[in-house]
Amino acid sequence: MEKDVAVFAKNKYQDVKVRISEYQGNNVIDIRIWTQPPQGEEKVPTGKGININVRLFPQLKEAIEKLEKELKENNLI
Repeated sequence: MEKDVAVFAKNKYQDVKVRISEYQGNNVIDIRIWTQPPQGEEKVPTGKGININVRLFPQLKEAIEKLEKELKENNLI
């Protein structure tokens, strides 16, 4: 399965892409930076990112929720 879930701009030349994909026979959540190559038209994935098994989604969600709480408590968002 290859499915883009969300994409947002990191800067003028790079995006952060969240997708569901398959890696070595496992379904994974891939959060990766995609960049515009100098001579290319389409953005390509970089090695910068994380790739975790979908079974770890509950722990990832909990970590994101804790991060959000901390950011709000420190008036960062």
